[in-house]
Amino acid sequence: MQYPRIKSASAIDNHTLMVEFDNNEMKKYDVSPLLNKDMFAPLKDPALFKAVKVEQGGFAVVWNSEIDISEYELWKHGQTMP
Repeated sequence: MQYPRIKSASAIDNHTLMVEFDNNEMKKYDVSPLLNKDMFAPLKDPALFKAVKVEQGGFAVVWNSEIDISEYELWKHGQTMP
């Protein structure tokens, strides 16, 4: 199954992303549970967290070459917004 690609993403607070997909659905994704993992620990810095970008092609959101979250994860575990 193919999942929608990410069209845009923004940090709405220090641990939550608002993600818009190419099917025009919006989902809210809480990154807090990931912050205990070494890979995601740098995202505890609000300035870095707010620097989120959409990877070219919309397959992930990225912060740098080492930190990303896939469209699958955001789609499956994000909270659908009305």
